[in-house]
Amino acid sequence: MSHHQAAAKMSALFMRQVSPRFFSAPVNRTAHVSTTMLRPAFWVRNFSGLAPEEKKESSDVKQSNKAIVSSYWGISPSTVTNEDGSAWKWNCFRPWETYQADLSIDVKKHHNPVKFMDKFAYWTVQALKVPVTLFFQRRHMCHAMLLETVAAVPGMVGGMLLHLKSLRKFEHSGGWIKALLEEAENERMHLMTFLEIAHPQWYERAIIFAVQGVFFNAYFVAYIASPKLAHRIVGYLEEEAVISYTEFLKDLDNGTMENVPAPAIAIDYWRLPADSTLRDVVIVIRADEAHHRDLNHYASDIQCQGHELKDAPAPIGYH
Repeated sequence: MSHHQAAAKMSALFMRQVSPRFFSAPVNRTAHVSTTMLRPAFWVRNFSGLAPEEKKESSDVKQSNKAIVSSYWGISPSTVTNEDGSAWKWNCFRPWETYQADLSIDVKKHHNPVKFMDKFAYWTVQALKVPVTLFFQRRHMCHAMLLETVAAVPGMVGGMLLHLKSLRKFEHSGGWIKALLEEAENERMHLMTFLEIAHPQWYERAIIFAVQGVFFNAYFVAYIASPKLAHRIVGYLEEEAVISYTEFLKDLDNGTMENVPAPAIAIDYWRLPADSTLRDVVIVIRADEAHHRDLNHYASDIQCQGHELKDAPAPIGYH
């Protein structure tokens, strides 16, 4: 090997060793890769970690992230307190969203199916009731949790579709969007309350997962095809919910189920006395279901009479 070849080989080896450090572009850790720009060789970092500018930028980013975590865009959240001045401990609802259930509501009311649509809705619910009853039997807590995961779907679907209709047609909804979304949130709070007392098994979670997926899509299609039929089906579902909670109360009264203390979330949400029990919680939940029953039968009646929901004011303010 000649002296020139040996020198060229040594030069190439040296460049391979030093070029990644002295001739590559530094990575800007606070910007997207596509915005990285090449800098002159005398600006790039040598053997240190971060350049002073990058250290400062990194520190600013950390401080900015910390500020976002501790507040909302630099605005500190307001302090929410109870009537006695103590701190409010629930983030899922606020004191002004709590209420006292109307226990005077008729829990035995039934919409007599006369027309074909009503009979179809009624017998559809009765058919769905059979496998549920066979599976849960007298296991009221598990039955209630499955019931609430299904019952919270119609209000959300109906409210969503009415919301889109209002935007599409440039018209008001008569308050029905709010009423249906309130119903969905109230049903979800029922579930959150029961979860403070019991937890479903893995197979019950699997059933809930499957049932919710099927029911959501089925109800979505039904509401698009015939809103009055969809509301009638929910009305009959809520009638069955009232019956289920009445059976729940019977087993609490005869001692088949333990009447445990009411969870704190239920006491605050329904403004119950501090010494309330599970029986008191079931009573107010049954009253809620009776209200949802009447609301959905009313919504179906409006449309059966040839009107749109927006033509009649929605019963807002119960929750």
